Amino acid sequence: MDFRGTKVTILGLAREGVDLAQYLCQQGALVRVSDRKSAADLGHALEALRGCPVEYNLGGHPLEPVLDAAVLFVSPGIPQELPAIQEARRRGVRVSSATELLLDLAPCPVVGITGSSGKTTTTALVGEMFGAAGRHALVGGNIGVPLLGRLHELGPDSWLVLELSSFQLETVQRSPHVAAITNLTPNHLDRHETMAAYAAAKERIFRFQRPGDWAVLNAEDPGSAAFAPPGRVLRFGLGEALVGRIEGAYLEGDELVVRVGDRQERVCRAGEVRLRGRHNLANVLTACAVATAAGLELEAMRAVATSFTGVAHRLQEVARYAGVCYVDDSIATSPERSMAALRAYDEPIVLIAGGRDKHLPMQDWARLIVERVRHVVLLGEMSDLVERAVREADPAYRALSRAASMDEAVAQAERVACPGDVVLLSPGGTSFDMFADFEARGQAFAEAARKLGQEARGTRRK
Repeated sequence: MDFRGTKVTILGLAREGVDLAQYLCQQGALVRVSDRKSAADLGHALEALRGCPVEYNLGGHPLEPVLDAAVLFVSPGIPQELPAIQEARRRGVRVSSATELLLDLAPCPVVGITGSSGKTTTTALVGEMFGAAGRHALVGGNIGVPLLGRLHELGPDSWLVLELSSFQLETVQRSPHVAAITNLTPNHLDRHETMAAYAAAKERIFRFQRPGDWAVLNAEDPGSAAFAPPGRVLRFGLGEALVGRIEGAYLEGDELVVRVGDRQERVCRAGEVRLRGRHNLANVLTACAVATAAGLELEAMRAVATSFTGVAHRLQEVARYAGVCYVDDSIATSPERSMAALRAYDEPIVLIAGGRDKHLPMQDWARLIVERVRHVVLLGEMSDLVERAVREADPAYRALSRAASMDEAVAQAERVACPGDVVLLSPGGTSFDMFADFEARGQAFAEAARKLGQEARGTRRK
């Protein structure tokens, strides 16, 4: 689309909205931004757009100014049920998104990775594998790096590697050349309301593929079983029953293996993978299947699988003192993800859990907490829900306490932790009750843990 002189409206001015506004202004579009937040709340975003000819409607979404546009671009955080979006569709205003525009404009093949958990780690792994293979690739999307402003860096021999959330996918009408779904478990039901709606959003990652495209699916994930991509399919999984029976990547004994047709090749031993936890073995296998579909060499997969140590806020060790390890898993915004973290450790665990509820079941998480966690420090809005689930799992479990701040939560965890323990921030809920995002929550945890360590060392010196 030629945007010169075209009226466009952007709903929502987060990082993706800023990148989109900058790009559209450069293309000569007449840009209006609408956001419910005030100018004071949007200080950094407005500063980034200083000098761009943008009109603003802040503090709400007034219908007539918002809909005076040829295209309405909707940011991922805004639900499609918003009256302005519904009215735009009724009036025939084109509704799009920065993600759809990026997929339209990319001058090169695109890898898209989504899933309920593991998508950021898998995306980072794939990006590293492209680098190890000497192939030019830009990595971004939901991983936190908007890329419209960097399209000029891409050529026909480049690749675009995108992490895509269900929010980004729910309206796109174009699919990546290689599309992967790590798994499909209950998540974001506070937004999608039903599991069917959530699955339908994820399925769009390959819905518009052509026969020559690739999909990578989890062979052991019941939620993915009904998916039927139009192109070629590679699968991955950890179970012995998959050995020699699927094309893709799997675990054969202690070996990570890729197989296409009759050709089977060893990547590395499971013990050589630096990432901790069985779920991360699945992430590495997913990345290897994606790399295979993209035509990357086995040596690049092996180099990354045996050297990659992880992404921030995902089982990241942030402090260690008095024999206690402090681990930031703030990305665990669902019970399912927190369960994966609990299973990654054999050591006794002191768990910091809580946040804002996403209307997800907690029973399995609570049973695992009772089994694996020596003490739970509850923090945030869903503290009552977590405590209730734990007490239902085991009425005799009494190792619970509550904190009003992250500093207090870490201090309580430090008091009950013993040498050899892991103090694990793996909340099971979103951060929005107390923090701007999961990254801010993880940073607060790391700062509190390091501060306690410094104070402890200072006391010993005295």
